[in-house]
Amino acid sequence: MIIRRAIQEDIPQILKLLEQVLQIHATIRPDIFIPHTTKYTKDELMEMVQDDDNPIYVAIDQEKQCCLGYAFCQLQHPPISHTIIPFDTLYIDDLCVDEKQRGKHVGRQLFAYIKQEAMRLGCYEITLHVWSGNTDAEKFYEKMGLKTKVKTMEWILSDPKTK
Repeated sequence: MIIRRAIQEDIPQILKLLEQVLQIHATIRPDIFIPHTTKYTKDELMEMVQDDDNPIYVAIDQEKQCCLGYAFCQLQHPPISHTIIPFDTLYIDDLCVDEKQRGKHVGRQLFAYIKQEAMRLGCYEITLHVWSGNTDAEKFYEKMGLKTKVKTMEWILSDPKTK
């Protein structure tokens, strides 16, 4: 397995993995997510694979030439503030390992690669969000050494489907 930046030829396989992630989220939060969709379109991905501030990393099986997993990242620069020390963050917007490959350390290797990239880019930290209820993801990130930084809480006022 190798990990590298995604290229246009990876997009069909990335789209399949995006469907897997969306289905997990749709199961956890059917009030928010639309099943059988993807977070990004093929056209959006075509632009994204070229964006250095939003790199997509893929884990590739070299023998089968297939994508085992991906990590969508964003290089973030916090706004200038007189209360916060300026630092850069590598934010993991989305990380997925093909459901057939889970438990084979693909995610662990992807995360190790992201850590190296964050250090190379001079980042202070790596951050991400995990949906409440996605316990497998929470356990994985805790194994990787991540700690809770901020919790987002909600009070639902109405069903978005009725608007």
